[in-house]
Amino acid sequence: MKVVIVGTNHAGIAAANTLLDSGQDVEVVMIERNSNLSYLGCGTALWVGRQIDGYDGLFYTNKEDFEAKGAKIYIETEVKDIDFDAQSLVAETKDGEKIEESYDKLIIATGSQPIAPNLPGKDLEGIHFLKLFQEGQEVDKAFADENNQKVLIIGAGYIGVEIAEAAQRRGKDVTIFDAEATSLASYYDPEFAELMDENLREHGIDTHFGELAEEYLGEDGKVTGLKTNKGTYEADVIINCIGFRPYAVFGEGHLDRFGNGAYLVDRTFKTNDDNVYAIGDCATNYSNVTKEANYIALASNAVRSGVVAATNILGTELEGAGIQGSNGINIYDLKLVSTGFSLKACEKFGLDAKYVDYEDNQLPEFMPENDKVKLRIVYENGTNRILGAQIASTHDVSLLIHMFSLAIQEDITVDQLGLLDIFFLPHFNKPYNYITMAGLSADTSKD
Repeated sequence: MKVVIVGTNHAGIAAANTLLDSGQDVEVVMIERNSNLSYLGCGTALWVGRQIDGYDGLFYTNKEDFEAKGAKIYIETEVKDIDFDAQSLVAETKDGEKIEESYDKLIIATGSQPIAPNLPGKDLEGIHFLKLFQEGQEVDKAFADENNQKVLIIGAGYIGVEIAEAAQRRGKDVTIFDAEATSLASYYDPEFAELMDENLREHGIDTHFGELAEEYLGEDGKVTGLKTNKGTYEADVIINCIGFRPYAVFGEGHLDRFGNGAYLVDRTFKTNDDNVYAIGDCATNYSNVTKEANYIALASNAVRSGVVAATNILGTELEGAGIQGSNGINIYDLKLVSTGFSLKACEKFGLDAKYVDYEDNQLPEFMPENDKVKLRIVYENGTNRILGAQIASTHDVSLLIHMFSLAIQEDITVDQLGLLDIFFLPHFNKPYNYITMAGLSADTSKD
């Protein structure tokens, strides 16, 4: 069997490793249009902000690793056309050489691309995006220039907030904008997102929320400022972090699509073409909250999708467990983690939701060092099944969100948490744990 994988970041790599390590007789061909593979983009802000020594550790594999396993791999080679009836494709190397490959099974793992606002001045020098390693290098180079002091960031999602911290750590004058009323609005309700907003401001970052970018301003071909619906701001560097859209450019009219253009797949990540799978950021996944296909672009989801697709190609039937969109962020000392849906997301998807908040110390009051923890559990009115959770603290409570992720996956109810077997030891928690107390405090009557 011959399997061709188009795209070799997290999803494609997971699929390739699963195939190559299976011990089965599988010919694997990998095609990558970029000059590198396996870049952990979530670490860009860490090395740009000089919180780690360099970027070498952000690459966890390379071309030689896969060649050693017997794969044929093309780097800096772009697929130009796929003939789904003939089960073949044509690609072109950076030198213009044409490559033709047939396949028994095709895995599309082309990922996502940054949303580029179509604003006047978009071609000015000094406007950046952040996804690829090379884009991180360009931002790092811009920060190294002492003439670049005013950094404007458009978009206050995870990447925008992280690069704002990085720029501030590099001594820049940082302003961040977002059309939403708070930062991190896709993941957190205002009561939690506003904690991050205040955290940014306490560290000297100017926040402008509920504000829309309208035009890039420039002189002599270089950006000098930004015009929004509320004002005009000087800029030496502008970084766009508005979000991502699926890069799903093949199979128009042949492969089914989701509403945002992503490939629509089943729970094995197979498309409507039995010989074609789509994985990672270019494809949908099954949401355990809505119980239907949804789109959440996260590296962890991408890895699992690659494993599941490859396992099915190898002949073992396996459905993905579904996703909750579990995520986390650490800015300065503040840590936010969440999984599932916020109240805002529940409203968007027509879910009748209630919530319970509980805030307490992590440890008993007699412990000399202590941290506050704020917890919200979102649950369905009537069934009481958990739909989401959000946690904020300066204490590292990140592993706790995995329990809530599993709870959503397994349809656990909020009232079940009230009697959950949770141990107590003063070094770790309180005897009346905030998880228990939230479960006991939840209003489980049907409205």
